Amino acid sequence: MQKIHVKRGDEVVVIAGSHKGKSGKVLEILPAKLRARIEGVAMIKRHLRKSQDHPQGAIVEREGTVHVSNLRLKSVAEAKKAKS
Repeated sequence: MQKIHVKRGDEVVVIAGSHKGKSGKVLEILPAKLRARIEGVAMIKRHLRKSQDHPQGAIVEREGTVHVSNLRLKSVAEAKKAKS
């Protein structure tokens, strides 16, 4: 198991990939896959089957995952930007 440089609750910036430049708080870490869920980043649509809460079923939007190698702590990113 590899050590992950971010943890739940950290403010991060996406530094690579299709969500580059977006930032948010880490909601969850998936260590087996080396991925993280970031608040408001990589939104995906999930279909819910009919239930008591959703009698017609529903399509809800929620956060997908981003690989941890594409993340940088926001404080580090701001320090690097200020240094330039």
